[in-house]
Amino acid sequence: MPVFDYTAMTVTGKKVRETVEASSLETAKASLRKTGYTVLDIREQSILGRELDIPFLGNPKPKDMAVMCRQFVSILRAGVPVSAVLGMLTQQTENKKLRAALREAQTSIEKGLPLAASMRSHPRIFNNIMVNMVAAGEESGNLEESFRQMELYYEKVKKSRSAVGRVMIYPCILLFVIIVVLIVMMTKIIPAFTKSFAEMGTQLPKLTQGVVNFSAWFVQWWWLVVIVLLGLIVFGVLLGRTDKGGRFYGWLACRLPVLGRLTVRSASAVFCRTLSLLLGSGLTLPQALELTAGSMNNILFREAVHAMRGMITQGWPLATSLREVRRFPAMVVNLVGVGEESGDLVGMLAKAADFYDEEVDAATKRLMALMEPITILVMTVFVVLIVFSIFLPMLSMTKAYDQYLQ
Repeated sequence: MPVFDYTAMTVTGKKVRETVEASSLETAKASLRKTGYTVLDIREQSILGRELDIPFLGNPKPKDMAVMCRQFVSILRAGVPVSAVLGMLTQQTENKKLRAALREAQTSIEKGLPLAASMRSHPRIFNNIMVNMVAAGEESGNLEESFRQMELYYEKVKKSRSAVGRVMIYPCILLFVIIVVLIVMMTKIIPAFTKSFAEMGTQLPKLTQGVVNFSAWFVQWWWLVVIVLLGLIVFGVLLGRTDKGGRFYGWLACRLPVLGRLTVRSASAVFCRTLSLLLGSGLTLPQALELTAGSMNNILFREAVHAMRGMITQGWPLATSLREVRRFPAMVVNLVGVGEESGDLVGMLAKAADFYDEEVDAATKRLMALMEPITILVMTVFVVLIVFSIFLPMLSMTKAYDQYLQ
């Protein structure tokens, strides 16, 4: 089903930027109007903007979880028992692992276990945040609100990951195209011209000779290049699974010229959104920080949140611990401080999350606009360099022939 990016104004005057699935543009507009939104701009996502989704394979993606939570709320609101809700979701869910987990959860509930306890036995499908939210919903008797909050949470996670994917897709396309062009040039085009260069019997320019030598080496040792590249990929993946490697990648992600700011803003949005959600469910601050740390992908931010938890248990205010770890922007520290003083920490964290979500979206669009001309420029320089090296000897011969005629 098509996905549409939209900008709209809520009934309270708040400007929001989200996505909506609908069969057509008019259907999407009608759906938004029913929720009370005033649509300012709406357009269908391009193929590069969509989340990569391979049905039936792997663990469920945030999109799958958001859809499941939305359907759970809709069915539960109709007065259907939780066990029957899970049965209906099992029939509607496409992801195999999520479907199996829902089926087992239904069986556990029919045996008398609570829903949260049933979900806890599937940690790879239902994370600790969702389990604790469901437990809080069961305890308060408002399970519908817990799933509604989790739907919003997974929608934000999906949007954040899609933003990162859109930023990385241009460099990946560039690298792939360069590799394909290099292979074709070095194995087909250059060897064909090498025979012509040998028949000329003239000394080749240094640029052309270098390209010819590299082509000859590549044709003979291409398998070595493949082994080295695969080895580097495997080494990079294994390094990332170690503590030192994870810290290095985390440090690098924060220090890259443009991506660094995007990384910090994205981590700030995840931190504020998750902590607000968990505190709102009734967890204590140390408990909420422990679960929030597990949701941070960057190991540096994860360690910072763990350090904050230790400070909180010693009696430190949250704003002071945020300032001490020196990982989050000053605005996060200031808003948390205001929230602690006013007694509305959950509300201020939610506002900070909304702010950084918009910042991530804006930064992603700016970065994509910057990557497109850079991609074209790099490709142009690469192709022109090889083509020029091929025709340089011919230009030299033409010039020498003209001088001979004169």
